[in-house]
Amino acid sequence: MSIGTETPRARQGERIAAALVLALTAVLYFARLGARALWSSEERWAEIAREMILASNYFWPTINGHVYYDKPLLSYWFVVGATYLTGAMNEAAARIPSAIAGLLGVAILIALARRLYDLRTGVLAGFVLATSYSYVFFSRHASADVETVTGELAVLLLFWRYRQRGGGSWVIAMWLIMAITSLTKGLLGFALPLVVIGTYSCLAEGWHELFAPLSSGRLADRLKWLIARNRWFFNWYTLPAVALALVFYCLPFEISRARMSSNAGLNMVVRENVMRFFRPFDHRGPIYLYAYVIFALMAPWAVFIPAALIHAHRQRTDTRPSSASDRFVMSFFWATFLFFTLSGSRRSYYILPILPAAAILVARLFTSPEDEMSVMTRRLMRVGYAMIAIAAMIGLIALLPPSTRPGNLSLMPPVPGRAILALFLAVMLASAGYTLANFHARAIAGSSCVVAYLSLAYLFVFGLPGVEPYRGEKPFAQEVRRHVGDDLAKLALYNDQGPIFYIAAPHPIAFFDDPRAIAESINAGRTAWVIVRRRDAGLVGPRSEIVAAETSYRWEGERELRNKQLLLKVAPAAIGGSPR
Repeated sequence: MSIGTETPRARQGERIAAALVLALTAVLYFARLGARALWSSEERWAEIAREMILASNYFWPTINGHVYYDKPLLSYWFVVGATYLTGAMNEAAARIPSAIAGLLGVAILIALARRLYDLRTGVLAGFVLATSYSYVFFSRHASADVETVTGELAVLLLFWRYRQRGGGSWVIAMWLIMAITSLTKGLLGFALPLVVIGTYSCLAEGWHELFAPLSSGRLADRLKWLIARNRWFFNWYTLPAVALALVFYCLPFEISRARMSSNAGLNMVVRENVMRFFRPFDHRGPIYLYAYVIFALMAPWAVFIPAALIHAHRQRTDTRPSSASDRFVMSFFWATFLFFTLSGSRRSYYILPILPAAAILVARLFTSPEDEMSVMTRRLMRVGYAMIAIAAMIGLIALLPPSTRPGNLSLMPPVPGRAILALFLAVMLASAGYTLANFHARAIAGSSCVVAYLSLAYLFVFGLPGVEPYRGEKPFAQEVRRHVGDDLAKLALYNDQGPIFYIAAPHPIAFFDDPRAIAESINAGRTAWVIVRRRDAGLVGPRSEIVAAETSYRWEGERELRNKQLLLKVAPAAIGGSPR
C-alpha cells in the first residue's frame, strides 16, 4: 500500500537509497568476518561441521565424537557449504551463513515495508534493522538465530502479498519456507509466523469486529466467521501444503534415525521446542524479561521505541479509519512479544524476531509528518535522540590515554584504531550538532543513522578485531599442538571441552569429569597431557606440570583467572592414590 503520491524521480532516488542500504549492510556484515577467533557457542557450529566433514556423515552432529543434536541439521549444512567459499573450515565459513541470512533479512524487510507503506519507509526500516546491535551481532556470529528471523520475514512477505487470494500455490510455498526455517533452529519456524498471521487475520478490522461476532450468536456462525477471516489457512491447498512441509521437515531426521539407529533428532525436537516452552528445564528468566531486554537488543534505535509505540497506537485509535498495514505491524510486534513472554523458557536473545517489527514501527515514526504526532510522541522522540547524542559524546572517553581514564578503565589497553574512532566520533558529533540546532524528525532520523552505522562499524569491523591479541583460546590451542604434536592419543580433557575446534583432532579426545577416572587413565599410561581449567587443576594431581596456559591480564577479575585453560604434563607418579 503506497502512502501519498510519488514522482518518478523520487521513486528512482528511493531505489538508489535501497541499493545503498544493502551495500552498506554488506560491508558491515562481511568486512573482516573471519578476523576474530570463534567465541562461545560459535565453536559448536564450527566443530560439528568440521566433524561432519571429517567423518563424511552429514546426518549425525557430534562434538568430540559425542552426539550433539541440539539443533536441526540445516544450519550445520550451511556451514559445511560455506567451506566451498572459504576453502577450509574456519571462522569465516562458520559465520558466512549468518551474514548472508542477515543481509537477506534486511532486503526482505525493505520489500515487506514497501508493500505495507512505501519504499521510503521500507528503506529506513531496513537500515534500522541492519544497524540494530543484536541483529549485527548475530549476523556476524555462527548460529541459527538470524536464519530464523529471515525465514519468518519471507513467510510474512509472501502472506501479505497474496493474502487476498485465500488459497493458491503460494500457500504451499509458505509452508515449505516454514519447514526450511524450522530445520535451522526448531519449530519456531512454524510457530511464530502462524501466531503472527493468525493474530492479524482475526484483528484486521479491530477488537470490536473480533469480539462482536465471537461473543454472541450460534456456534456455527462463530466458526464460520473465524474460517472466513483465516482463508489463508482454511483452504484446499493447506492440507497438501502441510503434508509436504512435514515430509520435508521430517526427512533429515528419518534419514538420521535410519542410518544411526537413534531417535536423538526427534527427541531433540520435543525437548527443545515443546518441553522448553511449557515445562522449561533451563533459561527461566522473569516474565518481564523482554520488557527491558529489547532496549539492549535494538540499541541505539531502542530509544525511539516508546515514541514509535505511542504513535502507532494513536494512529489506530484516532478518528481516521485504521490502516490494515498498521494493524499488521502491531500484530507482528505484540504477538511476537507475547509469544516469547508466555514461553516458560526465556533468554534475552530469544526475542530477536521482534526486531523487524520494531524497525518498521521506528521507520513509520520518522516517515510520518510531525503534525500527525502527539505532543508526547514528539517529546519522547527528542528525548530518545538526546540520549544518542550524549552516548556519542561519552564515546570520547575511549580516546583518552589509559592513565587518564577513571577507575578500572585505567587498567585496560588503548583502544584499537584510535584514528578511525576519532574520525567516526567527529562525524557523529558533527551530525549531532546539526540535529540539535535543527530539532526536527528528519534531522533526528539522519543523525541517528550516522551514529548507528559508524558506531557499529567501528565496534565490529575495527574494535573487536583489534582486541583479538588479548584473547587467548586460539593461541592456547596452538601451544597445545606445539607441545603435544600430532599424536593426540594421550591428550585428555578434564571437565571442559577446551579449545576443541582449534585443536582440530582427527579423532575424539578422551574426556573425563570424574577425578578418579582420569587418575586411573594417567596411572595406566593412557593419558600424559590434560587440558583443564585453572579452577580444577588441583583435581588432576599436585605434581603435574603446567606447560602452557592462556594468557592472563591485569584487568581480569578472579573469576576470569580461575576459568583460564591450562595444559598439564602428567605422569603416573603425579597422581598416586586417591585424588584430592
